[in-house]
Amino acid sequence: MSGVQQIHVKRTEEGMRLDRWFKVHFPTLGHGKLSKLLRTGQVRVNGARVKSNARLESGQMIRVPPLNLDADTPDETGEEAKPKPLSAADKAYFESMILFEDKHLYVLNKPAGLAVQGGSRTTRHVDGLLMGLATEMYDRPRLVHRLDRDTSGILVIAKTRQMATALGKLWQTRSVRKIYWALVNGVPKPEQGKVDKPLIKGGGAGEERMHEAHNPHDDGAQRAVTHYAVIDKAPPAVAWVSLKPVTGRQHQLRAHMAMIGHPIVGDGKYGDLAEMPDGMSRKLHLHARRITFPHPKGGTVDISALIPGHMRQSFETCGFDPDRFDIPEAGEEDEQA
Repeated sequence: MSGVQQIHVKRTEEGMRLDRWFKVHFPTLGHGKLSKLLRTGQVRVNGARVKSNARLESGQMIRVPPLNLDADTPDETGEEAKPKPLSAADKAYFESMILFEDKHLYVLNKPAGLAVQGGSRTTRHVDGLLMGLATEMYDRPRLVHRLDRDTSGILVIAKTRQMATALGKLWQTRSVRKIYWALVNGVPKPEQGKVDKPLIKGGGAGEERMHEAHNPHDDGAQRAVTHYAVIDKAPPAVAWVSLKPVTGRQHQLRAHMAMIGHPIVGDGKYGDLAEMPDGMSRKLHLHARRITFPHPKGGTVDISALIPGHMRQSFETCGFDPDRFDIPEAGEEDEQA
């Protein structure tokens, strides 16, 4: 791609983070390269420097500099970053996560505790494993979406740049149906409902949390909608809930359940670990259970992922059966957010 582009933010992109906007429009642009473009002022919004977490407004103009998406991303020294082949152990680890694979994409069952992208003191993460796979594949596999480090479950990976673009458009138009399972403190009343509370980030560095935005028009506020349904319960301590996010905001499910007084078990950020039910792991009990979406090449992808060991142990403690069939699901009705 050559030449500077000036691209208007669409009405449907209102409230989207800038880094997410780039992921949708330029899915092959790496996080490190985008960070450098922002740091050097080559990417601007309405002529001003911005950070990657800036929230976009409809009609804003984004300056996109020339992007050489076919070249390897330079590292901080200016040298070309060459991916290293995966070790036998890392390759086996990646393959152990695969639930579904065709020539276009992977669907993984990500373990709790595995970061999706790198950061300080993060030595193993999904994006790093994908870089290693690039040494033996025609193209570099790319992340389509993300899960929190401590959330387990389904993660979709595109094998090619073209598939990343196609899947990015699906995610943008919300043609993807996602179901999460969680254990929460207490039993929600009513046992099936909708949480429609806009979210806004607050807190200092390292202490950021999503809070309810009491004025949905505040800068950075985003509409967030979650359907929930109680599947089983062990009153008064714990309920097993199905969660369906209509929108895809950061920490949405964790924040919404805390807002209605039923934080997810093991969530030290939005709940109180001192209130942990007896005999349960202190790990987060949130799992991306199922995903359904139209395959860009035809047909439908509909995949479910088994819950991790710490959640299965907690299910057994509560007398819940995670292998049961015909369970109720949250929010069967369609909704446009």
